[in-house]
Amino acid sequence: MTKSVISVYDLSKRYRLGLKEKQAKTLIGQVVNLITSPWQNLKRIREMSKFGVEDESVFWALKDINFEVQKGEVLGIIGKNGAGKSTLLKILSQITDPTSGKIEIHGRVASLLEVGTGFHPELSGRENIYMNGTILGMTKREIDLKLDEIIDFSGVEKFIDTPVKFYSSGMKVRLGFSVAAHLEPEILIIDEVLAVGDYEFQKKCLGKMDNISKNDGRTVLFVSHNMEAISTLCDKVLLLKNGEVFSYGSVKNILNSYLGLESNNGHLYTDHEFRDKPYLKRIEICCSESDGHHNFGKPLRIDFEIFSNVSVLNAALSFQLIDEKNRAIVHCWIFQSDLKFCHKPGLFKVSCLMESPLLYMGKYSLTAHFGEGKGGEKYQTIEHACWLEVNMYGIYREFDWIPYSCTYLEKFDWDVKEDI
Repeated sequence: MTKSVISVYDLSKRYRLGLKEKQAKTLIGQVVNLITSPWQNLKRIREMSKFGVEDESVFWALKDINFEVQKGEVLGIIGKNGAGKSTLLKILSQITDPTSGKIEIHGRVASLLEVGTGFHPELSGRENIYMNGTILGMTKREIDLKLDEIIDFSGVEKFIDTPVKFYSSGMKVRLGFSVAAHLEPEILIIDEVLAVGDYEFQKKCLGKMDNISKNDGRTVLFVSHNMEAISTLCDKVLLLKNGEVFSYGSVKNILNSYLGLESNNGHLYTDHEFRDKPYLKRIEICCSESDGHHNFGKPLRIDFEIFSNVSVLNAALSFQLIDEKNRAIVHCWIFQSDLKFCHKPGLFKVSCLMESPLLYMGKYSLTAHFGEGKGGEKYQTIEHACWLEVNMYGIYREFDWIPYSCTYLEKFDWDVKEDI
């Protein structure tokens, strides 16, 4: 049985938020606040250490996280902004302590969480390499053997003897990743900082992470919003939502869950939270077959029902078809059409017809955008509202690779019906 190099049990992290002071609306109220504020401030200071009391100031960044990572695995960690990804990596990197729970880590950890993390700004790039290697427990001789390789990979050899405080953010990321990847830690933790680098360097980094996991048997934890990188590099994926583990398992299943490809089978009915404004009431993908399946090249129609209780003279609607790697493949819009909708109160049906879409076989989700044109208000963006699966000549895709990106503009026609 493969040994777990990282084990996380019931991990939780909470913070106390600063609360906005209550503002009085009258002069008498302001005078009362001025008199009572010393007592209120003293009360707040005493309560700061009482974490056992749950109130509006307590925020759980992580709650009851459990997972294991085996030696040589690449674990992708995904989730929306604020899901708790960076907090989890900071705890695993021992930068911050958990509120409760237990972590077991077997091996040296190197992490790259923020631009410039671990670098002393007054030291040169070369000196920072030696400092980081020493922190990881390596001898000067071991670092000497890796030095040329680190500098060459980073691409900052011209500035290697310049103080790091003069480096750009991209140069810091290049050197930081090169140091973390080449000084032979058993565990490499990488946050979304790679997004700072250019495309060529990102490609080098992904290749390096793949190499150190498959050939060197080292473990990699990788946070990214790039679903293509996640699907290509990772063995398993951990999906966080509101500080909790939403799902954990194989890459394909978790990405499908994250992108909404396993639900909303071809249609979506929204609630009435936008009742005071125009809103998308219903979205349906009308495929050539039932249950969200569509034959390649056959006509495809997308129907939107929009309710408006006011007149919107410049209503705008568009949608994107998103593939399994979270890439926008098709984008259709009604901005430049002469057709009008929501120009008076009522229920409108807006349809987009693609006569012969050239979508590659696979699963796609639909993201819709509704609002006012020409810099007006945006009413709704519904991400991954519903999905369809394209098959070619009755054959569904049963492999997990796409040979190339096929982003293109599809031919489409819009139609509007009023008072449906």
